Amino acid sequence: MVSVTDGARRYLQFLAVERGLAGNTVVSYERDLRRYASFLRERGRPDLADVAELDVAEFRAALRTGDEEHPPLAVSSVGRAVVAVRGLHAFALKEGLAQRDPARAVAPPTPARRLPKAIPLDAVERILDAAGSTEDSDPRVLRDRALLEFLYGTGARISEATSLDVDDLGHLAQDPAVLLSGKGGKQRYVPVGSYAVNALGAYLVRGRPALAGRAARKQSPAVFLNARGGRLTRQGAWGILREAAVRSGRPDVSPHTLRHSFATHLLDGGADIRVVQELLGHASVATTQIYTLVTVDKLREVYAAAHPRAFG
Repeated sequence: MVSVTDGARRYLQFLAVERGLAGNTVVSYERDLRRYASFLRERGRPDLADVAELDVAEFRAALRTGDEEHPPLAVSSVGRAVVAVRGLHAFALKEGLAQRDPARAVAPPTPARRLPKAIPLDAVERILDAAGSTEDSDPRVLRDRALLEFLYGTGARISEATSLDVDDLGHLAQDPAVLLSGKGGKQRYVPVGSYAVNALGAYLVRGRPALAGRAARKQSPAVFLNARGGRLTRQGAWGILREAAVRSGRPDVSPHTLRHSFATHLLDGGADIRVVQELLGHASVATTQIYTLVTVDKLREVYAAAHPRAFG
């Protein structure tokens, strides 16, 4: 007999080592499977061989309703947990840890389609200006402006920006492109616009050396450094964006807003969707197509407001 806990441990190791899944995803799956194992133990089913399809279905339902120890989860979080559970049982069957897969017929809940939230170019520019000027003498201001220019200029995820090392930049002046490491360790080259190149140049020459000098230990290879000379965290980068957004009058901005705006503005400008897919690092063009819905909505808006016979 193999316990659910032991099976989950082997499965997570497989995801991390063999599949090369992103560390944050593995941590999320580990949390979901720990809760799943606890749920099954309370039902007297600690081993993989004991689990029935009804147990999996009721676990999915329990995630949505919550209990005394856990609040109800959003549909997206339930979906992730069910994917983790389905992956565990499929792995257990393939590896001979169990004789059947009780989760195969239990599908993740279907989330409501949410359009990515983009903001107009003038709103983006106000946020960038609120971060500070490239002429400022404060190294943190130079860093903040460079970070936000980089996020909007490349469409990078915040985690991709904070994991960026100086060596990844190459020679921006001669070759304005950057190597980004995305989900699952997949790498892609993305062009960097002149505004972002100039902001990065000002930061790398006048800002980063000052921050790096504050490091108590060996200097970090990271492009974006915190006030103590270490690598800027995702939370720190999100805080920089949030503060600039609030100062600009846009408190509704989220960590992905600049990325969404990057994609939407490219499509509005006539970029091919497959080019945008490559720039965003999406594995499938279907993921990128949701941005076309935003532009279609904009077209409808303009048509309704401008065409003389839009309404009878």
